Amino acid sequence: MRNYDLDFLKRFSLVIGFLTLVTVGLIVGSYFVHKSLPGEVDPGVAQRTANRIAPVGAVYAGDTGAAAQAAAAAAAAASAAAQVAYGGTLDGSVIYNNLCAGCHTSGAGGAPKMVTAEWTARIAQGADTLHRHAIEGFTGAAGMMPAKGGNPALTDEQVVATVDWMVENLQ
Repeated sequence: MRNYDLDFLKRFSLVIGFLTLVTVGLIVGSYFVHKSLPGEVDPGVAQRTANRIAPVGAVYAGDTGAAAQAAAAAAAAASAAAQVAYGGTLDGSVIYNNLCAGCHTSGAGGAPKMVTAEWTARIAQGADTLHRHAIEGFTGAAGMMPAKGGNPALTDEQVVATVDWMVENLQ
């Protein structure tokens, strides 16, 4: 071999060695960078975090703000209406048949049955007392009445309408 061939092999070996060191350095560097990045966040956790830090209210200004405020009020009213029992009906027979009949048909818990004789003393106390006991609940010697018949989604108006229907339909 000639001198210039040996000289080429020496320099080529140095370049290959240098490139190998650079490659190993890049591999080690990428390993440490990868370890320092946070892992992927579970979508459920991200959603709970977003709900937790969401603003409580909003600021509305001008005509656009008034429209957004009206839309928000309509959405809140629709949401509240959806939470009212039995679609918000004031038909006492519907509420009685779906809720009250369970106790007032069998007399469970001392509930008076739909017979005039069992209601005479209660009716003598007045409609306001009947309404208050049905709305707030009552525990007495004769038995107990859970507030709103045990369904807190009933409105006071629904309870009053149902009590009035029951009194009107005693046998």
